[in-house]
Amino acid sequence: MVETAALLDISRFVVGTAILSYASYTDIKIRKASNMLWVIMGSVGAIILVIQYLTVPEAFDKIFYLIFIPIMIAIMYVFFQLRLIFGGADAKAMMALAILVPLEPSIFEFPLLNSFMPFSWIVLSNSVLLFLLIPVSLLIFNMARRNIKFPYCLLGYKLSVEKAKERFVWPLEKIVGGKRKFSYMPKEFDVENDLETFEKNGIMEIWVTPKIPFMIPLLAGFLCSFILGDLIFHLMSLIM
Repeated sequence: MVETAALLDISRFVVGTAILSYASYTDIKIRKASNMLWVIMGSVGAIILVIQYLTVPEAFDKIFYLIFIPIMIAIMYVFFQLRLIFGGADAKAMMALAILVPLEPSIFEFPLLNSFMPFSWIVLSNSVLLFLLIPVSLLIFNMARRNIKFPYCLLGYKLSVEKAKERFVWPLEKIVGGKRKFSYMPKEFDVENDLETFEKNGIMEIWVTPKIPFMIPLLAGFLCSFILGDLIFHLMSLIM
């Protein structure tokens, strides 16, 4: 039975990793991820759950965890409506993950750190934690280039206006009253007019922030959850 349970969890790991990897690739290239990916992930997750119920019934000793499937789906819908999650693909990915990994996996000795939280929530919390490490990476990058100006160096990097037109970036600056001001997020997602305004004012280089798809930290959080477990829960345990 142990071997069967591990095999099912390995199947979840392989399916989740493959689909999230492909979604990350397309998200980077064209800023889109096909809805079919989440249909496949959710369908495979449901099939694995049925197989697990028929072959490893003891895995459902904590069957109340299954209630978190609709709860997580509802939470992701609310997060998307409140714009706490900007990408529809990100929200759909988490909904599908709620079906694929509702129970904490057990693959030999992994994950190393166990938790009582629903596993799909662990994936989300780990992904957010890893996403928050991006400012540290940007700071190191800017320090190497000797471009240190707060808060810009924590959120982006300098780039020519011409190149900014060709890349997935947002300006961290705007022109107000003829002066350059900090701008965390543009009012309009189409920033072509903003970039043209810089050129008209003779500004050829600006601070920009990369449009990093959340799908990338979501993939990293998924892998981290299977290997390490609930990072935030154990960080809180260490602190308290």
